[in-house]
Amino acid sequence: MPLFADRPFAQAFEDACARLDRMAFADAIWKRDLSIWPADATAQASVATRLGWLDALDFIAPQLPRLRTFADSVRAAGFTEVVLLGMGGSSLAPEVLRQVLGSAPGYPRFRMLDSVDPEAVRSTLDLPAATLFIVASKSGSTIEPNALAAEARRRVMAAGLEWGSRAIAITDEGSSLHARALAERWRDVFVNPSDIGGRYSALSFFGMVPAALLGTDLDGLVRRARTMADACRQPAAASNPGLLLGAFMAAGEKIGRDKLTLLTPERLTSLGLWVEQLVAESTGKSGRGVVPIAGEPAALCHGEDRVGVSVQLGSAPTAPPGDVPTLSIDMPDELAIGAEFFRWEFATAAAGALMGVNPFDEPNVTQAKEATRRLLDLHAAQKRLPKPEAHAALEHARLTLSAAALDALNGAPATAFLRVLRRGDYLALLAYLPPDDAPLEASLTSFRLVAGSTTNRATMFGYGPRYLHSTGQLHKGGADNGVFIVLTADGFEDLGVPGESYSFGVLEQAQAFGDFQSLERAGRRALHIHLPTRSPATFAKIAAVLLNT
Repeated sequence: MPLFADRPFAQAFEDACARLDRMAFADAIWKRDLSIWPADATAQASVATRLGWLDALDFIAPQLPRLRTFADSVRAAGFTEVVLLGMGGSSLAPEVLRQVLGSAPGYPRFRMLDSVDPEAVRSTLDLPAATLFIVASKSGSTIEPNALAAEARRRVMAAGLEWGSRAIAITDEGSSLHARALAERWRDVFVNPSDIGGRYSALSFFGMVPAALLGTDLDGLVRRARTMADACRQPAAASNPGLLLGAFMAAGEKIGRDKLTLLTPERLTSLGLWVEQLVAESTGKSGRGVVPIAGEPAALCHGEDRVGVSVQLGSAPTAPPGDVPTLSIDMPDELAIGAEFFRWEFATAAAGALMGVNPFDEPNVTQAKEATRRLLDLHAAQKRLPKPEAHAALEHARLTLSAAALDALNGAPATAFLRVLRRGDYLALLAYLPPDDAPLEASLTSFRLVAGSTTNRATMFGYGPRYLHSTGQLHKGGADNGVFIVLTADGFEDLGVPGESYSFGVLEQAQAFGDFQSLERAGRRALHIHLPTRSPATFAKIAAVLLNT
């Protein structure tokens, strides 16, 4: 049992562990005993259909020979590129595997596309003749992977090649994607158990098919994950690694230390994105939530609203956090990433039970989706998107405040937006821009870190529409302690979505405008900045004004 110098937190942690012991949580969840979840019948019915991740290793182990044979066939066919088209859980776990494990010698380069930005689409779908495309979607109806797949198909056929032999699907039985892949005779279809939710799917086909294509030691990955799963069967929280982490998260949230700061070596940076999605989407609801903070330096991890999780990979150094309660996790090697997937899934389920929320639903995610669809329908009728009314202009950019932000500013100008931050808040920068533009990302990251340092508040950073499928649930469904800057820009060459009346640029803008509307309806303090161009220098000038007003 770890010891913590902060007495209020230490007591809350001990109480959380004791509650899990009294609930017999470990025994109950493995037995599918629904009494440990909120008593609401609808919630329990939802939980009952989302516990397949507990048996994911039993499902995937017999599939390993098939996965290895499939990966060998891809290499033999001469593919030098693999591009995964997905969103949320279907893309973030593969990205962790790509960054942590990398492609083995002789295996294709692996890339992930979870952006609808026209520039990102062009740069990632640039080698259609050499690429195997993975379309990954649990429901098969998610708008982004379907749009991306349509463009990939167009490019393959424009090169005079057959689409079906260059595409595979990972999806649920009977989904629209499953039907389409069969009808078009795609190269392969991997049907996942339908009782595994997207963000809990890392150790199912959604993570393991990409792992095979990377040339990963699948047996080693599964073996380490199974060791962790077995450890998570221990009944006492003190000896159960998943329960310890879950109690740690819930204890922090209970006493106001709800900012869970993940500290990792550089090689594990993408693990933060995956943890963000898992924790935020699972706990951020009913006005509560654990706020996962990834990508901040350890020097910013201080204050009365923080806890830290320090992850060390082998001998790679991890900077120590500030003076906050911290839980340490040691990964002996890269293949232990499979164990971490399971640890965090189990811990998040336990934290949800302690917080009294259903960790397997996402009730607020549909808000932004519906807002996007309404705006796309409006665009189809009027051939334009209505831009939010501007409250100020700066460097030819339009600044629009939500009603809650206007009220909080109490007559101060929009450029004073950072003044709305209160004690215990976090600041989220949400950018609908190409995620592979290094100079632009450097400018955004600089603003994030300086804003965090000068305001002494935790910060989040996410690219849209990716974050809509992860932290977006927390933003609207969690506590009202988030302050949001939604960033969009003109100045790009657009690209039509095949078979649709809208373009990728219009889709991206509709998602940004729609989420701003959703934040507005949720009563959140938000600022929308629409830049005239995608110039890092222009954003830097605006950032300087925001930081100094």
